[in-house]
Amino acid sequence: MSRTVTGTGATPLSDVGIVRWYRPDECLPETTDAETPATERANFEQAKKTARDELEVERERTRELVGEQEAGVFDAHLQFLADPQIEASVEDGIDDGLAATTAVREAFADPISQFESMDGMMAERADDLRDVRNRLVRILAGSERIDLAALPAGTILLAERLTPSDTAQLDPARVAGFATVEGGRTSHAAIFARSLGIPAVVGAGASIEDIQEGTEVVIDGTAGEVIVEPDEAVKADAAGSRDIEVQADAVETTDGVSIEVAANVGTPAEIESAVEHGADGIGLFRTEFLFLNRESPPSEDEQYEAIAETLSAFPDGRVVVRTLDIGGDKPIPYLDQPAEENPFLGERGIRRSLDADADLFRTQLRALMRAAASDHGDGLSVMFPLVSTVDELDRALEAVDEVATDLEDAGVEWARPEFGVMIETPSAVFMAEELATRVDFFSIGTNDLTQYVMATSRENDRISYLHDPRHPAVLRAIRRIVQVGHDHDCWVGMCGEMAGDPTLLKLLVGLGLDELSMSAITIPDVKAGVAATSHADAASLASDALAATTISDITQLLNQ
Repeated sequence: MSRTVTGTGATPLSDVGIVRWYRPDECLPETTDAETPATERANFEQAKKTARDELEVERERTRELVGEQEAGVFDAHLQFLADPQIEASVEDGIDDGLAATTAVREAFADPISQFESMDGMMAERADDLRDVRNRLVRILAGSERIDLAALPAGTILLAERLTPSDTAQLDPARVAGFATVEGGRTSHAAIFARSLGIPAVVGAGASIEDIQEGTEVVIDGTAGEVIVEPDEAVKADAAGSRDIEVQADAVETTDGVSIEVAANVGTPAEIESAVEHGADGIGLFRTEFLFLNRESPPSEDEQYEAIAETLSAFPDGRVVVRTLDIGGDKPIPYLDQPAEENPFLGERGIRRSLDADADLFRTQLRALMRAAASDHGDGLSVMFPLVSTVDELDRALEAVDEVATDLEDAGVEWARPEFGVMIETPSAVFMAEELATRVDFFSIGTNDLTQYVMATSRENDRISYLHDPRHPAVLRAIRRIVQVGHDHDCWVGMCGEMAGDPTLLKLLVGLGLDELSMSAITIPDVKAGVAATSHADAASLASDALAATTISDITQLLNQ
């Protein structure tokens, strides 16, 4: 008999398949007999070498399949593997007569426990440590690794949790979907699922643990549901969700209102994927990837080439480049980034560009203004992140003018692109009129805007019910930005997770957004949705939603 388990949808995709359980801990020995300390030490050293080799292979595979930023998680694993305190703890255990496997388990226990007691992304470090610990124990025990890359076609993988190295092995051609007991929308597993285009539900809880191996289920990544023993109609709907036609041309609503559907990208692979999925352009080009995994900043020419190449990929579209947005959860090792008590409210985004990274900012502006004069450069737009005050925007635009003068004096070909503000702070919402008179566009970053409007960490699962962009306060902030922008001839886009949520599409169209930017895999679905939406009906829905007072009221409206 069919039943449904609800979790958090990680990808707006669905599919049907047969359950296979993944329980890697069952393959690991709890204890082993110890040989001499010298032998156990040698075994430990060899296990570290093997683990390092495996991690470097997986890092490269992830970089090719998913992207440079996501592959960076394996750098953290390599650091944990070489952590001197953990190494010393293992060696002390071995000297006390423990087998290396037991010593490794004991050495990782306290660090894992400490991270488990923290919130958000710090809590996810516990998963990374468990991944490294289990890898070492498996190698030391001589246990065979479960080959997730060789799962039978049509597999629905169920697991308590999936680590980055687990998820990076999954072959989208074989895995029809996965569901995990633990995890949230920002977990590594969810991020990898979106990048790989695999239907996924995370945080489904213990209710999935009684689903038996071999059971037929549907993973509905849009609704966040695991449907056990689905009927034929549900299976047919789910199986067809990955076959939606790619629409390369621009789309408009049934009553003739054009909505640009663009992609958020952070790697060259994502740019290629955006083209393949029919993106009209790039709504968010994260320049941070140009700065990651190297020992010094990219040169002006390197940045120019990367931007000009992206413009060439969308000769008829718009490419919105965000200037360097580091700080918070985006450390770059070769830059001086002192620890802050609350980094998400600290020195990040435009704040660093106007101060600590002023030289990097000017170099990036030179590259951008040169790219604006290149082939297809008329499609370039540049936006400043985390603007909180008019003064910050004025200083950024003064830097633009100074760079323009320098380029002109040096006889370098340049052009002035569109400039805009990424709206992420409540202060930017309230100062929208003053900001709009100075720029060409707004792009709403709903992940941080929701976080700051609701005073809620986006990484804290315990209060995730508050980090909901459907809250009336967030919707009213969005509506205000759209109205003010349009009053001042600014186009208004959205580049947060909200923009790619098919369940919110009609509401966003009704709120008056000119552009929606999202993960590439979502684009065909959203384009099809826009083409099937009446703008007049959507405006009526938005009006009702803006008058609502609770999330549940708005959810009811969306479900009507």
